[in-house]
Amino acid sequence: MPEVIFTGPAGRIEGRFQPAKNRNAPIGIVLHPHPQFGGTMNNQIVYNLFYMFQKRGFAVLRFNFRGVGRSQGAFDHGSGELSDAAAALDWVQTIHPDARSCWIAGFSFGAWIGMQLLMRRPEIEGFISVAPPANLHDFSFLAPCPSSGLIIHGDVDKVVPMKDTQALVDKLKTQKGIVVDQEIIPGANHFFEDRVDVLMDHCGTYLDKRLADTPDAA
Repeated sequence: MPEVIFTGPAGRIEGRFQPAKNRNAPIGIVLHPHPQFGGTMNNQIVYNLFYMFQKRGFAVLRFNFRGVGRSQGAFDHGSGELSDAAAALDWVQTIHPDARSCWIAGFSFGAWIGMQLLMRRPEIEGFISVAPPANLHDFSFLAPCPSSGLIIHGDVDKVVPMKDTQALVDKLKTQKGIVVDQEIIPGANHFFEDRVDVLMDHCGTYLDKRLADTPDAA
């Protein structure tokens, strides 16, 4: 798992990148939780999502947003972090130009950034949003949501109450042309303590199902 450094809008960005063996393999980008609350690319859920994509042959990148770890810059309340995510996707596309598609996965704050990137980049064909902070950030930009994906959260999440996530899911499910799957993990809090394995089982099963529906999946 090579360490990589690439240039972002605020300077150097630190990441971990796993190339794909198949030149047509899809790209996976994994986004970490809130930088001001200890979120880094080495978060347990981010790490596990990274390996979920790697095991399925993706070219996959996780990275530190500006001001985290060895990434330069300072926290920018989401706007700069979205620019970082766009730069990360650009960088992987230069390394892996023949990729036929891209997936975005994010946890908490990273899920919010990922959904914004989804709106800007038509090549993103699928998403996995883990505990999207629907009560803390505005998701009204998803009008309409351009791609199908999975929203997964715990039923005892005290950071993002289930009713707020449910309202987001219900809104997205009214849109035509996409399918938003929802998984609720019983007994899971916002950080999925003692439930990370269950979380990853659900995410992996969902990704396998979507890849099986793609004729030349990796």
